[in-house]
Amino acid sequence: MTTNTETAVQTVLNYINGQWVESDTGKTAESRNPADRDDIVGRFQLSSNKDLDRAVEAAAEAQKGWKKLAGSTRGDLLYKAAAIMEERIDDIARTMTREMGKTFPEAKGETARGIAILRYYAGEGMRPVGDVIPSSDADALMFTTRTPLGVVGVITPWNFPVAIPIWKAAPALIYGNAVILKPASEAAVTAAKVVDCLHEAGIPAGVINLVTGSGSVIGQGLAEHPKVNGITFTGSNAVGKQLGQAALARGIKYQLEMGGKNPVIVAEDADLDLAVEATISGGLKSTGQKCTATSRVIVHEAVYEAFRDKLVEKVKEIKVGDGLESDSWMGPSVSEGQLNTVLSYVEKGKEEGAKLLCGGSRSVDGANAKGYFVEPAVFDEVTPEMTIAREEIFGPVLALMKVSSFEEALELANDSEYGLSASVFTTNISKALAFINDMDAGLVRINAESAGVELQAPFGGMKQSSSHSREQGRAAIEFFTSIKTVFVK
Repeated sequence: MTTNTETAVQTVLNYINGQWVESDTGKTAESRNPADRDDIVGRFQLSSNKDLDRAVEAAAEAQKGWKKLAGSTRGDLLYKAAAIMEERIDDIARTMTREMGKTFPEAKGETARGIAILRYYAGEGMRPVGDVIPSSDADALMFTTRTPLGVVGVITPWNFPVAIPIWKAAPALIYGNAVILKPASEAAVTAAKVVDCLHEAGIPAGVINLVTGSGSVIGQGLAEHPKVNGITFTGSNAVGKQLGQAALARGIKYQLEMGGKNPVIVAEDADLDLAVEATISGGLKSTGQKCTATSRVIVHEAVYEAFRDKLVEKVKEIKVGDGLESDSWMGPSVSEGQLNTVLSYVEKGKEEGAKLLCGGSRSVDGANAKGYFVEPAVFDEVTPEMTIAREEIFGPVLALMKVSSFEEALELANDSEYGLSASVFTTNISKALAFINDMDAGLVRINAESAGVELQAPFGGMKQSSSHSREQGRAAIEFFTSIKTVFVK
């Protein structure tokens, strides 16, 4: 998986056709710990289109044999990979924490989820893939089956460097596709550890490939490559739309999961302690760097002050620090650029008239001075037209908004170009049902935080949050395969 350098920092190689190989360019880049800029986690390949061509050619050739294997045989290899990953869970989680900053308990939980996803899709190899359909011809048999797309490009972000690559690659593989994984550069070392588990499990050469490098070269190259049959992407709206346009021009399938500006509604009858706890967990864990993170907090005026005071009190107690330290509740922003983005939104909020109740400053005390830490921020007196109420920040910033009725709260929650996730806190069944029916989001949660979905359930957004397909659970088969109707006379 790696070579050693004179400084004993591991260098992650590309994984192409069953071999760990250096890039054609001979160039690498550093992946540094956002909690300690002096800590080099590893180096990864800055690959070229030539590297990508090699990977795609290998995948296209390997897929011919891979799709002919029994689903149970493919599943056995995913089960083996899950077992190997389980043995390495601490190492993978620790690497994740060092590389992108989330706390070790969160990283270990994410890795455990990746293991569970592998096992879930391993089981898919023995599940039905079609239906028998009555024919108008009494002497004929008609049924449907499914056929894989072929070669699938998997382009993943840094915020979930184990779970997202697996929840895309595992269904692609079990349904008979070959995969080219292009991870975010901020998580390339972690991604290599995931792929190494599949390698050690004995997956055939060329069926899974890893190519690291810039999105403009490798990501865009996947969308434009004539032998790539599908693209699945999670990341920013701007990049997603570029990839979607390239895929559309070629007439191939594409799946985009993008941004969110996720609301939580706190009704006047809500359990305030529960609502506060879930708002903090949903909005501030992983330093707010989740597409499903709570961002807008819409509270009924009857409980607004009580909720606000409880929230601020709890937020002020949060310990910000290195995710490998046992007492750290929130880690750093993933990079200096992301830190500066968060700080700029805080300043924008103040300039536009929102009242900063706590946090919002860079944390530089002690060891934090060597990292990209920011104190979690809570804004009061936020109005719908303010930038912090409309744009995705991808950081630990909560915007409080006061309403006088549940209907106003629901209208405000829907006043966004995004529609990924949303939650409501209420003990009133009528309000809960109205929220379920009228909230324009792909994931709605009642008396639970906005972040998170179970691996066996479909996941995806509405409006500008998605290309309107769904990931995870049984829904994954809809993207990674095409239906074939068979008529036998």
